[in-house]
Amino acid sequence: MAKDATDKTGSSKEAYDDRPFHFDNLPPEIRAPLAPYAGAEPPTPAWFRWAIAQEPERGFVTSHGTKIETLTWGEPGKPGLLLAHGNSAHADWWSPLAPYLAKDYRVTSMSLAGMGNSEWRETYRFRDFADDAEAVSRATGLYDGGRKPIYIGHSFGGGQVFFAAAKYPEHMHAAVLVDTGFGGPPPEVLEAQAKRREVLANIPSADRPSRVYATVEQALARFRLMPPQPTENHYVLDFIARRSLKRAPLPDGSGEGWTWKFDPEMWEKLDRSEGMSQTVMPRLAVPMVHLYGDKSRIIERKAKGEQSFFDDQVMEIEIPNSHHHVMIDQPLALVAALRTLLATWPH
Repeated sequence: MAKDATDKTGSSKEAYDDRPFHFDNLPPEIRAPLAPYAGAEPPTPAWFRWAIAQEPERGFVTSHGTKIETLTWGEPGKPGLLLAHGNSAHADWWSPLAPYLAKDYRVTSMSLAGMGNSEWRETYRFRDFADDAEAVSRATGLYDGGRKPIYIGHSFGGGQVFFAAAKYPEHMHAAVLVDTGFGGPPPEVLEAQAKRREVLANIPSADRPSRVYATVEQALARFRLMPPQPTENHYVLDFIARRSLKRAPLPDGSGEGWTWKFDPEMWEKLDRSEGMSQTVMPRLAVPMVHLYGDKSRIIERKAKGEQSFFDDQVMEIEIPNSHHHVMIDQPLALVAALRTLLATWPH
């Protein structure tokens, strides 16, 4: 997802930003991909039905006084994998993939603080994510196999994993980033920031909370990916969209409706003062791999001649026919890439 320009300290050197910028004139298949289904579930293939039928162990782990949602698959005693999602997402984004990884691993997907069913905070910090991830890993048995877990993070979650790998290498055996971009916002986001009042008029904020929809159908019709992109796998999109909603009072007091689970003030509450400079790649003490989609922003940047933030410490692997949201565009390819990678790496 995209990237922010400033933080509480006024710094402009942030690496990554999943803030939900809205763009005008999007085609309907990108602006409202689930609207044609009118609340019905799209047809699903057998592999997907099997995966989501593998119900995880659901629970919460308390870290820094905050309850963090956890979903866990696989037998205790197997090597541990910790999965982190992108911004405004939740642990169930990994549910269609995790059961295929659980054959050989104890797998936990966590909802980051302020997202999914995890509790919200007054301030969100990168170091707190590292503490949350360590607490979740220990509480859900990811250390029980006799080694430290491998962290896997998509998008904003990949940024969190990168920070933890650089600052707290003792917490993990290795790290995998999935389409995690560094290098500042793309031009259209810069333009959107320049026109913030117009472009962000309907973005939730401290004085403009998330909209409450009267029905699930209405909410699903408003669900779309950030950054905007096309996707053919509407069954995956529908699955994660339904699990992005929670009940909330309707503004007119007539009953309950549905709203999004994530904290709408997250970006205002995010403290990036501890963030590392993204102009110099730090020396890493843990092995790291970056998987990315061949149609993502990362490819666009490379095509324009921008140098990758990653140096030769990080092996990069391209996933064909995928935009930024690789687990939606190419879920089976991502599973195959991860299983093959983890069977042979790190050495």
